[in-house]
Amino acid sequence: MVEVITDKSNPNLYAEQMIKYLKIVIALVVLNIVSCKETSKKDEASSKQNSKVESQELSAEAIVQNAIVAHSGAKYDKANYEFVFRDKIYMFNNTDGAAYRVNFKDSIGNRIEDNLNNGSFSRTINDELVDLSEKDVSIHSNALNSVIYFATLPHKLNDKAVHKELIGETVIKGEDYDIVRVTFGKEGGGKDHDDIFMYWVHKQSHFIDYLAYSYSTNNGGVRFRSAYNQRTIDAIRFQDYINWAAPVGTPLKGLPTMFEKNELKELSRIETENVRNLNATELIE
Repeated sequence: MVEVITDKSNPNLYAEQMIKYLKIVIALVVLNIVSCKETSKKDEASSKQNSKVESQELSAEAIVQNAIVAHSGAKYDKANYEFVFRDKIYMFNNTDGAAYRVNFKDSIGNRIEDNLNNGSFSRTINDELVDLSEKDVSIHSNALNSVIYFATLPHKLNDKAVHKELIGETVIKGEDYDIVRVTFGKEGGGKDHDDIFMYWVHKQSHFIDYLAYSYSTNNGGVRFRSAYNQRTIDAIRFQDYINWAAPVGTPLKGLPTMFEKNELKELSRIETENVRNLNATELIE
């Protein structure tokens, strides 16, 4: 610390001390200004980063919500439909929660009915309730849930376990799309919560024309689906898919390019047939 001499009997010494004092004061002021500017820059950068993350999350959410509205919106909440998929008759009723059912005959002609009511699974064979192991309950309930999930996309993308992320934009066959990556939380995300999905949402129509997913069960796999036969039946949109296979480990984001180059192998067709609104009085083709 500089001692300031107030005795002016020695003018030269007094002036010298005052100059030193003023230099220290000026240096401290400048240092304080620089420090404040640096702090302000850091706060501004942090604010921009947080704003960017929030904006991105809101954008992903908004894109998915627009897709849900385009495909049927709130009408899903009261939907009660039946359809045929691979010779099995499926039903979903969202009027009071989620009630799913499938009816079919096994290889020896037994009539089998599976029901999944708000997460509770049961099976009857020839109208008789049967006991199943925990493993079989998991297998059959997941199979039933999966069919309804894909048949009613994007309705279930509103579930709490769903995490959405906007990862970019692209052009597929001359059309503009937003790309939304979807993952699932462990709680409420089901047995295959570690699966990763990607949806390509048309920028104008907001329809989901393409989707892809990777899974780790049974040695893993990568799938890409392109929609066709889109139709609206009593305000609910249904669409079928061509199911394409890609080598395990293929990045999902690159699948549309492979699709356009005919580098994917058609694996199967996902077709919902004889769709019927159970709240209506007649079958709508």
